[in-house]
Amino acid sequence: MPTGTAGQGLIAAWRTTNRATTYLIERLPVEVWSSAVPGVPRMTVRMVGAHIHNSRCQWIKALGARHGIEAPPLVDIRTVRPRELVRALSSSSRGMVKLIQLGVARGGRVPRATWQNFPTDLEHFLSYFVAHEAHHRGQLCLLARQLGHRLPRQVAGGVWQWTARSRESR
Repeated sequence: MPTGTAGQGLIAAWRTTNRATTYLIERLPVEVWSSAVPGVPRMTVRMVGAHIHNSRCQWIKALGARHGIEAPPLVDIRTVRPRELVRALSSSSRGMVKLIQLGVARGGRVPRATWQNFPTDLEHFLSYFVAHEAHHRGQLCLLARQLGHRLPRQVAGGVWQWTARSRESR
């Protein structure tokens, strides 16, 4: 059960994940932002990025609303700009930290939502959201490449530089 220092470690790990996500969003070529996803013409790169924030918000509401944790507003998946999304991700990251703090206060478990596909212990909670964001970061990198914008090595590799992203997230 995470308490004290362990809870702070989980928060630090979450903040590093958030920083890896914002690092990529900040550096995606603006030309790909409104491009359709190859093979899925109704979906854009923007929508994939927006989904990350909106998904966080829905989970913050589902897990934390009964405990006074307010979910940030969703972003418009059709109009959000990268800079707006980075600000929104910062806001939803604070909500995720509040969920971790709630879990620490509840003995290492987040409350159960009506529908939930992960165990309530904080280790699974964090792992679930880290995996979700890593999946979508990978999609964004691949989409940029498929759309003819190979990301520079420092960008594609930069999402894996967790020591640097950790320092930036403090």
